[in-house]
Amino acid sequence: FLLTLVPTPIGNIGDISLRAIEALSSAEILLCEDTRVTKKLIQILKERYNTSFKPEQHFISLHSHNEKEFVEKLTPAFFEQNVIYASDAGMPGISDPGQALVKYCQDNGVKYDILPGANALLTAFVASGFVTTKMLFWGFLPHKGKDREASLQGALHSGFTTILYESPHRLDKLLNELSHEDSLRKIFLAKELTKKYQKYYSGTADEIRQKVDTNLRGEWVVVIEASEAQNSSAISQNDILELDLPKKVQAKLISKITGENTKSCYERLLKI
Repeated sequence: FLLTLVPTPIGNIGDISLRAIEALSSAEILLCEDTRVTKKLIQILKERYNTSFKPEQHFISLHSHNEKEFVEKLTPAFFEQNVIYASDAGMPGISDPGQALVKYCQDNGVKYDILPGANALLTAFVASGFVTTKMLFWGFLPHKGKDREASLQGALHSGFTTILYESPHRLDKLLNELSHEDSLRKIFLAKELTKKYQKYYSGTADEIRQKVDTNLRGEWVVVIEASEAQNSSAISQNDILELDLPKKVQAKLISKITGENTKSCYERLLKI
């Protein structure tokens, strides 16, 4: 393979796989979300696992702000070397760059491989204990305004157990929003997964606010249990969206089966 996407540990270095170590050690070019983080990881692997790396590896920064420009300038000849992409922590392409590289490879006949590995999304989903086989990854909510409100309504009324990533300085705001929108909804929070200060919290937003430390620093995953209204309905939101109806009518119908505010639902549908 000429391009390999390599997941890296989300906290505990022991979670790295043998295949990931092999890919990193044999790479000639390392595309990195942050070159400093990848270099630090490689140094740890050298010291802890006595791993030998190619003597002259070339590190290139590839992150969300330059990904589009970088991919636009690529030529297939770039992949005649052994190229890997590594995000800072977790799985490339899951709220991290990587998908644009895969699409480029598909469009230009470049061979690629994706290694499986640690990611916060699946770890938190299993840890939540919500008994369901269906889940929806929502990623990060918009930071503020109507976009955030509409996105949160979508997450709450998706019909599935829904998983968010949230930054520590917006977590308290999110708990307030969840309490206001649906004070009885069960949620699960995972803090600093696989790290020394890993913690789990479960309950309603108000219950969790009383349990959580005042120090909210760290990385957080929020798992929202599917709404009972949606679970008990034979008609799903997608069924309604497939009907040839005005968006205002669709919004009214969706609000009936989910409990979502009709106005918020309509604003959300306008963005689809």
